[in-house]
Amino acid sequence: MGFGSKSRTGLHYALMFAGTGVSLPYAGLWMKAQGLSGAEIGVLLAAPMLGRLITGPAIAIWADGFRYRRTPIALLAALAALAYGTAGLVEGFFAWAICWFIAATGAAAIIPLTDVLTLRLARREGFTFAVPRGFGSAAFVGANIGMGFILRAAGAEAVIVGVTLACICIAFVAWRVLPGEPVHDGPPLAGWARFQGMGRLLRDPVLMAALLAIGTVQAAHAFYYGFSAILWREQGIEPHLTGMLWAFAVVVEIGLMWVFDPWRRRRGIGPWPILMIAATAAVLRWGLMAATPPLWVLWPLQALHALSFAANYLAGIELIERLAPRDSQTAAQTLSSTLSSGVLIGGATLASGPLYDAFGAGGYLAMAGLAGLGLIANLALRPMLGAGRALA
Repeated sequence: MGFGSKSRTGLHYALMFAGTGVSLPYAGLWMKAQGLSGAEIGVLLAAPMLGRLITGPAIAIWADGFRYRRTPIALLAALAALAYGTAGLVEGFFAWAICWFIAATGAAAIIPLTDVLTLRLARREGFTFAVPRGFGSAAFVGANIGMGFILRAAGAEAVIVGVTLACICIAFVAWRVLPGEPVHDGPPLAGWARFQGMGRLLRDPVLMAALLAIGTVQAAHAFYYGFSAILWREQGIEPHLTGMLWAFAVVVEIGLMWVFDPWRRRRGIGPWPILMIAATAAVLRWGLMAATPPLWVLWPLQALHALSFAANYLAGIELIERLAPRDSQTAAQTLSSTLSSGVLIGGATLASGPLYDAFGAGGYLAMAGLAGLGLIANLALRPMLGAGRALA
């Protein structure tokens, strides 16, 4: 049963991040092909992220009302597929904005819900969370490279087709393949009780400080996500090399997930030192990217993704799991996603469009500054964790 659950969640992660591997690096190219400016692209990408301040907690409370965790995942993936498909059929900035908001909101919400499901299974059945999550990163690599080559032959519309098909597959696998992990050990909580649980988390100063420390480092990836492909194209780097650069970053990330993370957990290395390393790597990475480095320098800088993203993500998930009560795991992980993949990165993405229009690659300097704030927040967090709330 343990192997079966690990394999099934691994398949689900693979499909989720195959879709992300299409949309994340190439959405900006599709939007630019529709004639949108950098500022308009920033608005389209940022709106669903900023909206998570409301949609994130609301979806978490809604999802906790089901019997099984897989049900809201399947429904959200189906909604995302419908909205992405519609975006490819309509015309005009406002129509695209509505479709993209709905699609990106649904697609993003399934990630923390899947993380909670997998964490529960991993703890009960004895496998490492990073292993099935690593299959998602592997699929991201394949989608990156594959879409890079497809774009050379088929054009930017392939981005919408690819992400729509991925969401359809995610919905089917969530419905028919994911384990039937119950949301609650007993009867489902009433709606008001779920609201109260969210309120307790928001009043927890240690948890909120941890979310801020994690979220600022994740948000510092905003300029890279939205404009790296465009900037590299302007440097003369072909789309298939863009895919390979992104893929290389994720290959190193997989190594961290499958080799380093299980090793450091066996050694009892807590999440806080990993968060510090991740924040330091992010400051270095984005500071150097601002100098428009040549192709040969981009490869080692891409390797830092394993630290700036993956290490911060895994250590953050572990820390939030330790800090949150058992009956509030969905809400806590969704709050983390709301802040890091929502409000903070949404604000950074909104700023990234004008930064790109005004400074080009110099916009990365703002991301280095944001990662620096994450480093300071982690330093402030350490004595709070030492008060007995969690080992770090």
